Amino acid sequence: MMPPGMDPRKMQQLMKQMGIDSEELSAKRVVIETDSEKLIIEEPQVTKITMQGNTSFQIAGKIRKEESISEDDVKMVAEQAGVSEDKAKEALKDCKGDIAEAILKLKG
Repeated sequence: MMPPGMDPRKMQQLMKQMGIDSEELSAKRVVIETDSEKLIIEEPQVTKITMQGNTSFQIAGKIRKEESISEDDVKMVAEQAGVSEDKAKEALKDCKGDIAEAILKLKG
């Protein structure tokens, strides 16, 4: 963030003097995957910052979440419930990844 009232060009010059290089990147979307979910950032504003040989990224935009379901879980539910992998995946989504609940839902 830039201090209020500071000229963007002066800010760039100060950053250069301190050995900080920043670059705006053009991106359509950014996806961050964790063990339990995906964070999808639509219409992102991405800034690449390099300082003392280390590179980091600053990302801003509209965020939405998707639960991440592993293929192993889908296969296990499909086998245990005797259904297709598509049905198993849908049941896992409905049950928020709870394997036992998904199997019971499909069998019941």
